[in-house]
Amino acid sequence: MSEIKKSELRILTGITSSGTPHIGNYIGAIKPAIESQNLGQAIYFIADLHSLVKLWDPVLRKKYVLEIAATWLALGLDINKALFYKQSDIPEISELAWILMTVASKGLLNRAHAYKSLVAENLNNSDPDHGITMGLFNYPVLMAADILIFNAHQVPVGKDQIQHIEIARDIGARFNYLYKDILVLPEAKIDQELMVLPGLDGRKMSKSYDNTIPLFEEPGKIQKLINKIKTNSQAPHEPKESKDCVLFNMYKAFANPQEIKNLENLYLKGIGWGEVKKILAEKISLDLKEPREKYLELISNPKIIEDYLKQGAERARKIARDNLNQIKEACGLLN
Repeated sequence: MSEIKKSELRILTGITSSGTPHIGNYIGAIKPAIESQNLGQAIYFIADLHSLVKLWDPVLRKKYVLEIAATWLALGLDINKALFYKQSDIPEISELAWILMTVASKGLLNRAHAYKSLVAENLNNSDPDHGITMGLFNYPVLMAADILIFNAHQVPVGKDQIQHIEIARDIGARFNYLYKDILVLPEAKIDQELMVLPGLDGRKMSKSYDNTIPLFEEPGKIQKLINKIKTNSQAPHEPKESKDCVLFNMYKAFANPQEIKNLENLYLKGIGWGEVKKILAEKISLDLKEPREKYLELISNPKIIEDYLKQGAERARKIARDNLNQIKEACGLLN
């Protein structure tokens, strides 16, 4: 990608509305994404259309949309700097998705990791596509439309999402070849230092593993959840190893370098596990105290959240509509 002026750089991030945000989301995605507000034109959207693939409870979907929006706003998303909208409020995305489907290779989508893994699970089934919907199969195309409708230059993703950006580039390149070279081909932006937060069981913190700490949980409940983390049988006063310790790695995500060094010294001196858990819970609760207050205020006033999303959608639709018209003209769909 050639050098792009800061004022013209477009960075797009999507958040699927399929669960209540937890501290793993905060450290791994929300915090670094919000920090990118000053790097160019930040575009954030709540991917409620994507959530249709695996969430079929309309009440929960609405609940998660509000919770996610309130979370990002409470943690510092500036609606005056960034575009912030709900995916389903931009119908141009769905229209572009169909246009892209007509140029997307089925073979390309056959190689998508999510689809391949489900097919692999059906090896002993007479139907290799048992339980697989077209929504899941075409998920990468809708994601490509999310990105290409705004001609985004960069998409911050984890390593497991790189393929989706590659697919978006392939589809965009095919469109440009067949019609007109007007779509910007995005690049995956990967932060090599990005921390993957461990969950209560030591695995990656994920709703799928049911090992999360809700982001704005009450301090007392945060302490109770952290108390469930299993530790080894070392007694107080025995020197402990901080490397690969779930408690220590969680603490590192919230603490400054001096605080991390202080706790590391306490490990060497033989701090008890109960005391470490207390220090960790207090640090998380203190770090999130102010955002939690903002979140509770917002979530108790859903009209404010809905107005913010509506305003963002109006701004986003103007851009999407102009870009889609160029795309449709290139296809011969407009006079």
